[in-house]
Amino acid sequence: MTDPIISLVNAKLSLMGNAGTVDILRGISLDIARGETIGLVGPSGSGKSSLLMLLGGLEQASSGSVSVLGHDFTTMSEDALARFRRQHMGVVFQSFHLIPTMTALENVATPLELAGARDAFERAETELAAVGLASRAGHFPAQMSGGEQQRVALARAAVTRPDILLADEPTGNLDGPNGDMVMNILFDLRDRHGATLVMVTHAPEIAARCDRTIRLIDGQLAQATTE
Repeated sequence: MTDPIISLVNAKLSLMGNAGTVDILRGISLDIARGETIGLVGPSGSGKSSLLMLLGGLEQASSGSVSVLGHDFTTMSEDALARFRRQHMGVVFQSFHLIPTMTALENVATPLELAGARDAFERAETELAAVGLASRAGHFPAQMSGGEQQRVALARAAVTRPDILLADEPTGNLDGPNGDMVMNILFDLRDRHGATLVMVTHAPEIAARCDRTIRLIDGQLAQATTE
């Protein structure tokens, strides 16, 4: 693999719990190529979401290194990591995380406004149309279904044309038809923007659509499979 976009070397994550220190990730070494689609799978509590948080700079490795686009996350401040995410990453969570007092259009435009883009709302309109929600631009999250809210979240993640898309169980709160629609949109966003996609999933049929499946068990890599 030449010049991986993401590289982890013996990355560990330990967090302080009520009973003392808990080892969440126990020495992860992993390279991910530009444009690759990775499915993170494994039993509940195996560390999948924690690994995704390391990749997004939302958790700081306790030891080892996490390098993304040549930047060492272990040496960056919280502010620097936040700026890096705004410029290079889109993140989608299971529970949408839309701002309830903002319309769909305003939610999608927010990352662009934070970046100082003058055409934030025009680009947000285009991205909402791409996920089939142009007619819902003026609606608030409470006025939309779960599937619609997740599509807004996808549009928000993709509107900055990120190098990397991170998704944590993006269909976990959706029924089958809405989940299928969201996954098709997510893979379409990846194809349209040429992004590297790393996704946590429990669904074998979703993992099978990825270039590579990486299994975690008890905070360690168990296997990597090319589909």
